[in-house]
Amino acid sequence: MGSLKRALRFLFQRVEYSFDAFFGPALNPFVNLGSLGWFFYWIVAASGVYLYIFFDTGMVQAYDSIEQITNVQWYAGGVMRSLHRYASDALVVVIILHLVREFSLDRLRGKRWFAWFTGVPLLWFIYACGISGYWMVWDMLAQYIAIVTTEWLDTLPLFGESIASNFLNNASITGRFFTLMVFIHIAIPLFMLFLMWLHIQRLDNARVNPPRALAAGTLISMIVMSLIFPAVSQPPANLDVVPAVVNFDWFYLAIYPLLDVVPGGQLWLAMGAGTLLLILMPWLPPQRNKPPAVVNLDNCNGCRRCVDDCPYSAITMGARTDGALFDGQAVVNASNCVACGICAGACPTATPFRRATDLVPGIELPNFSIASLKEKILESTAQLQGADRVLVIGCENARQVSSSAEPDVGVVTVPCIGMLPPSFIDFVLSRNVADGVFINGCREGDCFNRLGAQWMRQRLAGQRDPYLRRRVPRERIHLCWLGNGRKKRRSRELAAFRVLLRDLAVSNDNGGGKAGG
Repeated sequence: MGSLKRALRFLFQRVEYSFDAFFGPALNPFVNLGSLGWFFYWIVAASGVYLYIFFDTGMVQAYDSIEQITNVQWYAGGVMRSLHRYASDALVVVIILHLVREFSLDRLRGKRWFAWFTGVPLLWFIYACGISGYWMVWDMLAQYIAIVTTEWLDTLPLFGESIASNFLNNASITGRFFTLMVFIHIAIPLFMLFLMWLHIQRLDNARVNPPRALAAGTLISMIVMSLIFPAVSQPPANLDVVPAVVNFDWFYLAIYPLLDVVPGGQLWLAMGAGTLLLILMPWLPPQRNKPPAVVNLDNCNGCRRCVDDCPYSAITMGARTDGALFDGQAVVNASNCVACGICAGACPTATPFRRATDLVPGIELPNFSIASLKEKILESTAQLQGADRVLVIGCENARQVSSSAEPDVGVVTVPCIGMLPPSFIDFVLSRNVADGVFINGCREGDCFNRLGAQWMRQRLAGQRDPYLRRRVPRERIHLCWLGNGRKKRRSRELAAFRVLLRDLAVSNDNGGGKAGG
């Protein structure tokens, strides 16, 4: 399983870096797959509402109304139909890519199982929506789908009578069939929306909207494609004639050719087993969970910063239990906590400048305390010399710089870069522990713990508490968001940063002092 994940991860990295060159990291579609799925869903829903206004039920009326929409009202209804079709196909693509990518990045196991567990059933609903939509057109393709699907359903021991018998000839089907299909085609997406909402319930600040530029570019591209290659119907269905050739939509109907060679019951069994395997992926093998964050009430004043910054809704505010005169206290839900440490990075009491009391913040990780972080920093920088001493603080989910290969470089690894309180950067530079701090985090827009890199950027920019103090020289801080790839580029950035530090040292010597506050 590990080898498969590494192979997929390598493949995704190569493709995504190519997309970075064109879109830029923030607008890369691969790091916005989840939000693009929401975007395509809303396009499908909006265009579907428009089409429903002009749709008429009945064996003849259904086909004629779709033709009217497509050809007579091509500038509006025709575009809407094409958008409906292409957004539906795109939804399948981004959801499958999203699933495979999350698997490759190992973001499904342990306490992160819920999003995966609720996401897999969405595949069934997506296909049910798409296939039921093809029936409503009632052309030759719809006829083929109706016959093959009902024959496949008849292989299940669920129905007293054959469903396929309703499609023996034109006389056996009425307008009630299309009324039923309209109901199904509306009801399934509504329940699917509920599952999508449930899917993100354990994710705080979940991204359900792609960046505006990416959304606008995607929509414009789809409109242009709808005008150049409009979605059209095949000849009208005729149950008295067996269709010889039908043009497939392989995004939704790829499994149908298998029914010609695989018995329907065996195919149901294979698909059920495959679905069960996908659902069980978070526990194959089970992940050893790290201890959840702990709250120290002696230093917790109920400021809510840890609640606001937790990416997994693992922290809430509860009633005070120690009698202190604060509005509340942080409460950790151990079932949701993934031990990323972002809460500790948000705590205002997690400061290395404390002297009067022990360095114990209001919230932290029991197996990676803030006090131990300070010790690791001092230990890794104790032997550094020269004017270009660099402390690299890196996320454990991003490839690290090797201190053995880089002289006068100390390396400290943290569970997530969002765990690092900005005051530690202030401490390192103001106390001359190192000449510069090199922040090495996950790839931009693709933090393993979702929001750690984003919160770190905002804290350093003075946009989010706790802020980095203004006295800290920003030129002595370098942010590197390359994740597990681009080893050579990371080395080049580190080398360029050290050259800058040496230049600053020369400049300060000529100016009569050293910057650092």
